[in-house]
Amino acid sequence: MVELRGLTRKFGEFVAVNDLRLQVSQGTIFGFLGPNGAGKSTTVKMLTGILKPSAGDALIDGLSIQTSPLEIKQKIGVLPEDLALFDSLTIWEHLKMCGAIYGLSNSETETRAEQLLNYLDLWTDRHTFVEQSSYGMKKKCALAMALIHNPKVLFLDEPFEGIDPVTSRNIKDLLVVMSNKGVTVFLTSHILEVVERLVHSFAVIVRGELACCQTMEEILASGRTLEDLYFQYVERRQVEGFEWIG
Repeated sequence: MVELRGLTRKFGEFVAVNDLRLQVSQGTIFGFLGPNGAGKSTTVKMLTGILKPSAGDALIDGLSIQTSPLEIKQKIGVLPEDLALFDSLTIWEHLKMCGAIYGLSNSETETRAEQLLNYLDLWTDRHTFVEQSSYGMKKKCALAMALIHNPKVLFLDEPFEGIDPVTSRNIKDLLVVMSNKGVTVFLTSHILEVVERLVHSFAVIVRGELACCQTMEEILASGRTLEDLYFQYVERRQVEGFEWIG
């Protein structure tokens, strides 16, 4: 369903993403992990058509991101890093606009929007302008927009950041239902505990290159946690030199 074939992105002489190769099967919840600046968001931007690869390609539902970007956009839903909302529109207006873009009828758009906003605990705030909304409200609005057209592949950049625990649990439950119905979910997150309980498989990217790619079943069978494996590849500071604390 999602296949990366030597995907590479350079910014001048700097190689942000280098020769990524991996496959994500249909109906899989896939975690794309790594520290800040590792290349996660750059990869998602290439897969969703925001950035053009410097080299390589990727297939989404059999379509090339290089030759079929418009067709791919009709099949995917995206929760982007910057949320991509308009300050002067309300939450409800965003969903109405999104439904029209994807060719939904007005009645179908309103039915789906009401269901999504109720589920995300955003219905009573639907007429709030984005510029007056909290970060969590904006995140939930952008997620509802990514879901309203029933995408075959869902790309989520940090979906649980800034979200309250109840909504976070609701989102996880919804992603599981979608996965069981054949939707492929490709998500980035720094919250390893959430990822460990949610994803079927994952990859760790460090300095633009894949460090590992495994299934959660393999991790559980080894007796380790996802955090254990993550810090096998990602450096962290040791607690030293703080004699003055305490």
